[in-house]
Amino acid sequence: MFQLDRKTAYVTGGNGLIGRAICSALADAGASVFSLDLVEQHGMDARVRQSVFDAADMINLEGRLETLENMHGHADVWVNAAYPRTTEFGTNQQDDLDEADWCKNVDLQMNAACLLSAKVATRMGARGHGSIINLASIYGLRGPDLRVYDGLEMPLSPPVYSAIKGGLINYGRYLAAWYGPKGVRVNTVCPGGIEDGQPENFIAQYAERTPMRRMGNPNDVAGPVVFLASDAAAYVNGVALPVDGGWTAV
Repeated sequence: MFQLDRKTAYVTGGNGLIGRAICSALADAGASVFSLDLVEQHGMDARVRQSVFDAADMINLEGRLETLENMHGHADVWVNAAYPRTTEFGTNQQDDLDEADWCKNVDLQMNAACLLSAKVATRMGARGHGSIINLASIYGLRGPDLRVYDGLEMPLSPPVYSAIKGGLINYGRYLAAWYGPKGVRVNTVCPGGIEDGQPENFIAQYAERTPMRRMGNPNDVAGPVVFLASDAAAYVNGVALPVDGGWTAV
């Protein structure tokens, strides 16, 4: 049930921290996997093929998807794991919001992923099957616990991040309702904090807030993605799945 043999999977942002783990996990399950990113990178899993694709470019999405499928085959599984953002993204804080930067990040992250999901879902619906998995965040489900930043000289999670992730979750639900009758499932994975070189005090404070007493890692996210991509999740549609060590449970 969990195998993805004879399935083709595309992963936007597949060269990133979480994207790489997702690509490898999908390959472990038997899928033919294509990482879609801005540039090809060395050191990728040899089973994963790479294709240059800008997930934030909303121009001619239909034509670019047609080109991809003509080259590599139609998508049985599509994962939106890209994380495009401006250089000012992390510093655009609540007390001094930059409206232009806010709107740019909504375009780069939310609008692009939503429109791409819609185009992919339409193509899957025409074939009568498919699974789309979007990556959001627990901050699309809950407000941030700002205490994990106490005493640290690092920017707080920016407010636009929560707005974007909440939007992805709810549009995913809409797509699930719209395309479910056509055999297409749309689900969202909502990771908690992923350890990635943050200050030790932040990691400790975050872990203390989490019932499992640690931050997540990329493989923690990859496993649920494989589940949602597989026939084991054949009746799972419109779900926003927290992968957070219990953060949202307490």
